[in-house]
Amino acid sequence: MTSNTTASTVGTSLFGGKSKLMAVIGDEETVTGFLLGGIGEISAKTRKPNFLIVDKNTKLSDIEETFKSFLIRDDIGIILISQYIAEMIRGTVEGHDKSVPAILEIPSKEHPYDASKDSVLRRARGMFSADDFK
Repeated sequence: MTSNTTASTVGTSLFGGKSKLMAVIGDEETVTGFLLGGIGEISAKTRKPNFLIVDKNTKLSDIEETFKSFLIRDDIGIILISQYIAEMIRGTVEGHDKSVPAILEIPSKEHPYDASKDSVLRRARGMFSADDFK
């Protein structure tokens, strides 16, 4: 059995050969789960982490500032954000119109996912009609 994969294509990515990180913004349990899964990194340039734990004392301005900093980091390809936190900064989330980094709204332990609030899903639905799936 032969493979069409050559040594030069092994390990390449969709991001021009550079791997990208995931960032996460959520409550302590959500972020800790992802950190235990191995996504935690500290930027070599800025010495800032790719995660933010949000609790009752976290300022809205800190959430928004962190989210915006993730948007402009060239080492981040996906931002995972708990949907209830995305609701707090909905205008900023909806203002992001680029494909990278992709923004994925996720549920948390105390706040279930609501598809009607997900701005990315709403945009995707607007791109297709029911006839496209027949």
